[in-house]
Amino acid sequence: MQLFMILNMNPADRTTIVRDVVLVCLADAIVGVSFGATAVAGGLPPWVPVAMSLLVFAGGSQLAATSVVLAGGSPAAAVAAGVLLNTRLVPYGFAVADVTGNRWYTRFLGAHVTTDESVAFALRQAHTDTRKFAFWACGISLFVSWNAATIVGTVVGTMVRNTGSFGLDATFPAVMLALALPVLADGRTRAAAGTGAVTAVALTPVLPAGLPVLTALAGLAWLRSPWPRSPRPRWRRPRWRRPRWRRPGPPCR
Repeated sequence: MQLFMILNMNPADRTTIVRDVVLVCLADAIVGVSFGATAVAGGLPPWVPVAMSLLVFAGGSQLAATSVVLAGGSPAAAVAAGVLLNTRLVPYGFAVADVTGNRWYTRFLGAHVTTDESVAFALRQAHTDTRKFAFWACGISLFVSWNAATIVGTVVGTMVRNTGSFGLDATFPAVMLALALPVLADGRTRAAAGTGAVTAVALTPVLPAGLPVLTALAGLAWLRSPWPRSPRPRWRRPRWRRPRWRRPGPPCR
């Protein structure tokens, strides 16, 4: 969701970029605290969400994988759900390849801090130097704030076992819904998402935990099917118009 919000911003100088990055980091930190608290309160050891934030650093994938495990799913189903969400980062890597440098370690670090927000900040800038600053400033700041917030969340989760009393148990589905809403722009995409959601809910009572969310991929058939076809443009006979009479000009000499 932040990708679409940030892309609507105007290109700015470095001071404005820093200000906007701080605001985005604060918003993500709230989700990070909720992630750590809910994961620990759900029964996971505190090192698991901390290690995920350090090594994976992908909020949507971490939320999806943790929700599958807390629901009783297998680790394989959790990894599959996380990898499925992270496939969107492949085109992101091509989009910001020019700002990560030519050396292998800068590309490695750049790939690790490639997120929706860092890519959006980079793409919104017109000049290469500003693009590099925006990408690295956002990526590194988000990495630090997300991991710090996750640690704080694990501490909160060890002290407050009933996170449902604070509504933190609704964080995962709320964040996933917020990530999905901006891409439901056309009817075919909405039909695919609705088909996948109905399929997953219908198979929840009969499949092991963690697998119904993967069956939602059945909705992708809508994107490949030729139905509903777009209506053909109707041919209309061109209207005949009587030519307008014009006064003849003076004769040429």
